[in-house]
Amino acid sequence: MRKIVAFFVRISNWKTLVLFLILYIIFPAYILKNAESRINELAGKETGVIDLTIGFNPRKTLDMVADYGAEGRAYVAKVESTIDIIYPVIYAFLFAIILTLIYRNRTWVSILPFITMIFDFCENLCIITLLNSYPEQSYTWAVLCEIFKLLKWVSFGIIVLLIAYGLISKWIDKWVSAR
Repeated sequence: MRKIVAFFVRISNWKTLVLFLILYIIFPAYILKNAESRINELAGKETGVIDLTIGFNPRKTLDMVADYGAEGRAYVAKVESTIDIIYPVIYAFLFAIILTLIYRNRTWVSILPFITMIFDFCENLCIITLLNSYPEQSYTWAVLCEIFKLLKWVSFGIIVLLIAYGLISKWIDKWVSAR
């Protein structure tokens, strides 16, 4: 773990931050947006993406898998096993860089985004399993998917709170020291 932390201390600077910020923005603004549009087109209706649903609802996940249709399921499985493998790596690096820049003295926090990434990968595995096993619908896999999705969103929320807290603390320290 020390090697990972040392790696992020070494690479965390404004250049890498801007690079990963650009890569991060490209995904939701273009790649994921187009993928979702294609999923809805193949499904013939507005179905959305399982990864982005909020709440714990295994039945909804199973219904979404069914609603995708055969072509939609094949496409979603392809997206989950390609694009949605790359995207978590990019956001994990971005947030690790941000956290390292903010918390230089507590660099262990740079590991937290990779925990979120692992939860995201586990969620993807569950989704792919549900898609590939259709028409069989496993409530167990749907529950696992929901658990990993919930863990992903909670850990992501913790990261966002740490970033906000760190930035506000730095701003207050700067403001106080300027007086």
